[in-house]
Order: sequence, then structure tokens, then C-alpha cells
Amino acid sequence: MADKKLGAYICKGCGIGDRLNADQLAMIATREGKVAFAKQHDFLCSQDGIAMIQADVDGGEVTHMAIAACSRRAKTEAFSFDNVAIGRANLREGVIWVRPDTDEAKETTQEMADDYIRMVCAEIKYMELPENSGEQERNDRILVVGGGITGMTAALESAKAGYSVSIVEKSENLGGMAARHFKRIPVVAPFAAPQDTGVEALIAQIESNDKVTVHLKSTLASTSGAPGRFEAEINKEGSNVTEKFGAIVQATGFNPYDANQLSHLAYGSTPDVVDQLGLEKLAKEANGGAIKRPSDGKEVQSVLFVQCAGQRSDKEGELPYCSGHCCLTSIKQALYFKNQNPQVDTIIAFSDLRTPGAGGEDFYRAGQDNGVTFTKSQVKEVTANGGSLTVKMQDLILDEETSTDVDLVVLATGMVPNSGVNIDDVQTEDENGQPVEPKPRYDANDAILKLDYRQGPDIPQLVHGFTDSHYICFPYETRRTGIYSAGPVRRPMDMKQAQDDAAGAAMKAIQALENAAQGRAAHPRSGDLSFPDFRKEGCTQCKRCTVECPFGAINEDEQRYPQFNEGRCRRCGTCMGACPVRVISFKNYSVDSVGQQIKAVDVPEEFDEKPRILVLACENDAYPALDMAGMNHMEYSAFVRIIPVRCLGSVNTIFVTDALNSGYDGVMLMGCRKDEDYQCHFVKGSELAHIRMSKVDDTLKQLNLETERVQIFEIAITDIDRVPTIINDMADTIEKIGMSPFKF
Repeated sequence: MADKKLGAYICKGCGIGDRLNADQLAMIATREGKVAFAKQHDFLCSQDGIAMIQADVDGGEVTHMAIAACSRRAKTEAFSFDNVAIGRANLREGVIWVRPDTDEAKETTQEMADDYIRMVCAEIKYMELPENSGEQERNDRILVVGGGITGMTAALESAKAGYSVSIVEKSENLGGMAARHFKRIPVVAPFAAPQDTGVEALIAQIESNDKVTVHLKSTLASTSGAPGRFEAEINKEGSNVTEKFGAIVQATGFNPYDANQLSHLAYGSTPDVVDQLGLEKLAKEANGGAIKRPSDGKEVQSVLFVQCAGQRSDKEGELPYCSGHCCLTSIKQALYFKNQNPQVDTIIAFSDLRTPGAGGEDFYRAGQDNGVTFTKSQVKEVTANGGSLTVKMQDLILDEETSTDVDLVVLATGMVPNSGVNIDDVQTEDENGQPVEPKPRYDANDAILKLDYRQGPDIPQLVHGFTDSHYICFPYETRRTGIYSAGPVRRPMDMKQAQDDAAGAAMKAIQALENAAQGRAAHPRSGDLSFPDFRKEGCTQCKRCTVECPFGAINEDEQRYPQFNEGRCRRCGTCMGACPVRVISFKNYSVDSVGQQIKAVDVPEEFDEKPRILVLACENDAYPALDMAGMNHMEYSAFVRIIPVRCLGSVNTIFVTDALNSGYDGVMLMGCRKDEDYQCHFVKGSELAHIRMSKVDDTLKQLNLETERVQIFEIAITDIDRVPTIINDMADTIEKIGMSPFKF
């Protein structure tokens, strides 16, 4: 700490200088914050203001700076200085824009700003500059698992960017499910007719590309390591070869839903009821000629397509989700018949018709123009009737039962992701409050990646078996850093979407290996050099950090102390929040940098009737929502003091008890949505925070404090109108129940 040179820079622009006493802020920074100097500027983000700061950096005057201006989310490029620790005090969005410009509010508005100066000075005092851990390795090779249209596209996109690729494909040929199709849904204008799959062209590109190596009839025997230093043991017909990679793309595709479970639709009892892949086989055999009925070789004169067969259903054993491509695939297949013989009667029975993609509507119109019949009907039963099939339907427009006889029935069944094995939901504690490991419920031989993670040999899955990711913000991300999923293993999709997906996953894999080479974090804190370390002499070996880490970044050494893996770590701080003895921290985000901010706030005495409410807000959704509320000049209580945190998972329960013991009247935690439709950028952080906070009630009762004093909220980034209301409601609650008896 002796080498630290602390300085503060206070901006008076954007109305800050008009609403606040900047001289008072500077005095607090130097007297109470103990910084060496506090400089003011009319527009700190201007060229002149930045030059002033840079001159101090270049002259060795400052190594740790407090920027008191706008939100930490604003002007990030302007306020970025090499080899300097930076803290931001939000005086614009967090103070003057959320408080009324009145004489009555002037005093409390200034008090807000004063506290944020105290807090940022305390933060930088306990910040260190992060350094590389020394674990870095560079490997410019990418492993692609799966040689279908997704895997081949990912390999080619990576090769075009200059990276070497190895494809591991379990079958004897490249192409996957796409190779089993006769044609594909059109992807070019005018989107009027099925087009060639392009599989053969992709295979030719793969075979002629010297940056791509293909392992056919191969599987993974084991996968270990981390971004930049993955090691995969590839088994090919009984012999193993070990290769090293910087990142991995899983493109293992899907399996078709087992239509044998649809006995009421006569699948399995007659060969003339086929699924969509079965129809593709018939079309390939016909090769542009008349498609023939499997039972007797008769040319099909009438065909009915059953949409959502065994999917979008709440029946046991059926799929609850839509598989995305099925309606367009049925239109494509109906045109197989119409293009060969316009007289073939083609009927598509649907409850809802969905045609996603740029040309989806055009292709639907092409089906209509070619005489395909679309009927909004629910198929109830299919029965074999001599030489034809009788289809019983409920007309959803007329609300009446109908039936029709056809030569062939095609079932639009769904996609089941080929994602390997899963583990039970994370259970962090047993009935005695002791941390426990997740319990596997799989046969390891069924695994695809054969990972060496203690949490399981494959990527964790969502509720329906698709690989887990933050669906909106990080669609290719998985909970295994440096391993990205693409194509139908991630979500249901058609070939065009799968190829787009493959390109995205390839780019993320490249980013991961480049970051790993420099010791930097992957998403969502991409580029962060910080890395968790712990004070060994204080560790109780409780294993909470090991069990709770959402990304499997912590193992244990031979003495059962935590062993952190830099490449796997996302820098969320969940381990920091999990540690009951607070010995885990990051250099630029630590127990002290947060704890000292909490303690730096000036807590008025009870008779002042000015409560203090601490808000710990997730930087990913809650803090942006608060910022946008400020941008819209939406007022909220002057008694809150907001500390942004990396994730609610990083919030240690001791922060809450420290705040209450320091005289805070209430504590609010704002994080992302949890559960199956989670929006937590770190997957489990918000859920773990809720579990921890569920136990705070007992502590409050022991202290004779009302349980309403600590509340936790799920906040979306769009909750701009909601966050001021929540804060004001909390202020009203404190007014009703009274000030904390723990005030100094």
C-alpha cells in the first residue's frame, strides 16, 4: 500500500457542478478519503480533461484514481488508463438525475454525492492492479466435435481465420443429418423452391483445406485442461491419439424424436406412416422422380403432413417445445411432390404454422402458389384402411371432426439434442448445512466430451437436454469455459440457422483461445486480468467454493485446499461470496474493496431521521436498469447507497451483517432472474444468492431486527420503471418500522 498514489478527479459537467458543491466533494476526498489530491474539471471526459489525467499518470503522480463523474458504464474508453486502478463514483445517473432540483432536496442530494466520494476513495485504497498468473498457454488449434453441417461450417470458418482445426466424427462419413436430406429449405431469393443441401460442396472444401484434419469413425476418450491448453484423447477404431487445442466447439447435432411412441398415429404399425427423415429417404431414392409408397411401391397420389407430432405437447414422453424447422420442412417436402406432379394432393395439417427466417413467409406463399393445402386442424388418429390411410382430424376453424383418406402420412417429429449425459441440479448443502457435490445420474460411457470436470463428463444441460447457455446474451457459451456449442445441440434449428450458429461459435472459440493466451477472462468480463486468490492460513477447507462455482473452475489439491484454474474462471466472484471466512478475493474486486465501501458511508444518528439503505446491484442487469432510470430522471430515495457487484453470487452474507451492524436501516440485493429461464450472466449466481439470503432471516430474528430490513429482488435490464418503485417502497418500509437500533 506504500507504493500506491491515490488521486481523485471530479467532473462538473452535465449539470454536476450546478447541482453539487464540487469544492466540498474535493475536500471530502482529501480529508476523509485520504487521497493525495482532488482535481476538478468542467468537462472531465473532454480532450483537455483526459490530457490532464494522462499527464498525472505519465508523471507518476497517480496509480489509483477515483473518477467522480458519470456512471462506470459511461465513457469507458475515455476513462481507461494503462497500469492504473480506477474506481468510479456515479454522480450523474446515480445522484443528480434521480433527485429533484429543489431547495428541499439540495441537502440530501449533496449527502448522496459526499458518500459516493467516500465510497470510491475507500474502494481504490483496497484495489490492486491484477497481473497475469503465469498459467497462460497459446494454442491456435480448435477441436470441433461433430462432422455435420454445423461442425463442417465451424471448421471452415475457423480455418478461414487462420486457425488449425481437427474434426472428430463418430460415423464413417462427414455430413451428419444434413447428408440424409434430399434438398434443404431455400436460403436465397426468391425462396420459392427447395435447393441443394450443399453438403457435398462443404465436404469438398474440408478435404481440400490443409488447415483441417478429419478423424472419422472416432470419438473422444477424454478431454482435460482449460482454454489455451485443452488436451483431447481421440479414439479411432481402438487406437488413441492425444492432441492439444486452444478451444472446443461441440456440434453434435440431434437425434430425431422416436415416433414409435406415437402409436395413435400408426407409426410402426404400417410402413406408410413415416417421419420427416423417412420421407427424405424416399425422396432421395426417387431422385426427382415420383415418390413411391413404402408398402407396395405405388406412386403417392395423396399425402398428409402432421405438424407438431409428439411435440409442443404436455403428454408424458412427448416434447414440450417447438423444433423450429418442422413447418418449413413440411412445405419443402410437399413441394417434392408438387414439383414432380402438380396433381398430387398435398395437405399440411397444423395448429400453428411457424416459418422463421428471412424467406420463411415467401416459402409459405410458394407452397400455396403450388397448390399445397394448409388446414388448421389437429390430427387425432391415423388408421390403416386397406390400401390407404384414414386420418381423423379436428378442424380448429369450424370446430368439427373431419376425416380424409391418403396414400402416405408424414409426421413432423421434433429434435432431441445429442448432448450426452447430464447431472442432477446443483445441491449445495445437505440437511445439516454442509456442502455436497452434485450426484451423477448417468453412465459415463454415454458421455460425448468425456470431460475431467468433477461436476460431470459433459456440458450441463437445460431442462430439455439442450446445452446450457445464457440464451440471450451469450448464446454459444456453455458452463465449461472455452467450449462452445452450436447447431441443434444448443437449440432446435434448420440448416441455415445451424450454419450461422457455427460461425458464431467459431468466433467465440477464437476469442477464448486468444484471451487464454494473455490470461484474460472470457465473457461476460472479457479481457479481465483479475484472478481469484485465497489466504491459505485462513481457509477451513469447507469446499463451498469448489461446490458452488458454476463453471467448474476450482478443484482441490492433495491437502484439500482450493486450486483455482485461471482459464476456466469467469471472474464472477461466486467463490468470494461462498467463503464463510472471507479469504477469497480478486485484486481489483475483493472482500475489502466492497466491505470498506459499506463502512465508508456516513451513517446519521437515529434522531437525524435520515435512514441509510444499502443496495448491492448486479452490474449486468440491475445496475444498467438503475442507470437508465437515472437517464429518464426517475426519482428515488436520497437515502440509498448503491454498490455495483460483479454478480449477486459474489455477495457474502457477512456484507449484509456488517452493514446492519454499522447502522444501515435496510439492505437490498438486486440481481438477475434465476430458475429455469435464468438471466444471470454467471448462470447460478443469482440462485445461490437467494439460497444464502434465505438464511438471513434467522440472523435478523436473533438480532431482534425485522426481516423486512433485508430484501432480495430479481431485476431485468428492462425494469427501468420498476427499480425506482422498489427503492421507494423500501424507504417507506423503513419509515414504518423505524430506524435501526444498531446506529452509532
